[in-house]
Amino acid sequence: MTSRQRESSAPADGGTLAPDAGFAGYLAAAEGPVTIAAQVGPDVPIRTVTADGRHGPVAIRIYGETVGAAGPALVWLHGGGFVSGGLDMPESDYLARVLAASGTPVLSVDYRLARDGVHFPVPHEDALAGWFWVRSNAAGLGLDPELLCLGGAGAGGNLAVGAALYLTDAGKPLPAKLLLAYPFLHAELPPPAGGLDEEVMATLPRYLRFTLEDCVRNAENYIGGPVSMASSYAMPGYADPSGLPPTAIVACEYDDVRGSSELFAAGLEQAGVPVSFFLARGAVHGHLNHAAGSPEAQPVLDFLARELASAKAV
Repeated sequence: MTSRQRESSAPADGGTLAPDAGFAGYLAAAEGPVTIAAQVGPDVPIRTVTADGRHGPVAIRIYGETVGAAGPALVWLHGGGFVSGGLDMPESDYLARVLAASGTPVLSVDYRLARDGVHFPVPHEDALAGWFWVRSNAAGLGLDPELLCLGGAGAGGNLAVGAALYLTDAGKPLPAKLLLAYPFLHAELPPPAGGLDEEVMATLPRYLRFTLEDCVRNAENYIGGPVSMASSYAMPGYADPSGLPPTAIVACEYDDVRGSSELFAAGLEQAGVPVSFFLARGAVHGHLNHAAGSPEAQPVLDFLARELASAKAV
């Protein structure tokens, strides 16, 4: 146990989701719910390397030129409720291409999903394996190890914060900054400040919602048991965030999970951790996956790019 231990549908053929598809939609296929529209990002150099992890090899896809990169680089973890998604989903691939095209290399970690008997700590330890590989090989890649940032979307945001908590406890070098897009940090959702516009929420297709029931079921599947069993590395929203690096958070206006981001941001501020918070107006949970190339997503990508550019060594 660590010092932070505490109690606490898309068809496989890519067809249309059932109207009531929620967590079941993610379980239906590892690629997760279909996206609203496909996006193709900028053409950038891409190569894949492999890190040795406790549970086997962990693939890391490197976007952009790393040799001679003068600024920060980003280690990124995709979302998908721990049970779906991968390196090709838009919130991973499109985002990485855009950032790499602007001069920020992105190293996307392909962690194991919580399916077929896989549970915490396997995805958490895969994320750490990816981070340690990048940190150890940064100089050889042409990157500044002191300017490596860590981030993720949804469940990937959870894994990024859980990894940062571990690094803090273990006395290991920290990321220069955490970058989180609509992170899933609490098994039981805190209410968003000011509530949600229920009229708008009622119009959203079920697969664009991430409800309290979905969150509990995702957490229980990831943990492999009731949420009371969860380590704070597994549900890091309950942890003391003291000592974490500066953090940038994107939340979505029409997102059941928005309260998780708001509560975590408030905890960071109370702990004296610098935090930047961006509310994506009109956006839904996972919007970078559904509309990464849309004009509506551009302000979020711009925010993340600015936060990366301002990263400083911890």
